[in-house]
Amino acid sequence: MNQKNSTNLLNYQSLAKAAECLKALAHPHRLQIIQLLLEGELYTVMEIKQKFGLTQSSTSEHLRFLQRCGFLKSSKSGRSVYYEISEPHLQDIVNCMRSRFG
Repeated sequence: MNQKNSTNLLNYQSLAKAAECLKALAHPHRLQIIQLLLEGELYTVMEIKQKFGLTQSSTSEHLRFLQRCGFLKSSKSGRSVYYEISEPHLQDIVNCMRSRFG
C-alpha cells in the first residue's frame, strides 16, 4: 500500500463509531423517519408514529438511536418534543440511496 494513501485512513476508534452510526441507518423505519425529517418540518413522536403506523415505544426507540448517533436533535415546546435533522450529510446518503435503489 502506498504510504501516502494510508494517511487518509480513519483510525479504529473512528471506524467503530462510524459502524455504530451506520447501524442506525440500517433499518427501514429509521430511514423513513430520516426521509420525513429531511423535508424540513419538525415532528413529534406521535406524528411520526401515526405517519408510519408504528407503536409509540418503537418510534421512541428509533428516535433515540438516531439521536444517540448525532443524526437528530430535539427541542421542547410546552409538553411536546419535536425532532429535526442535525446532520446535514444525511441528505447526501439519502440521495445516494435514491440514485441506487430508487
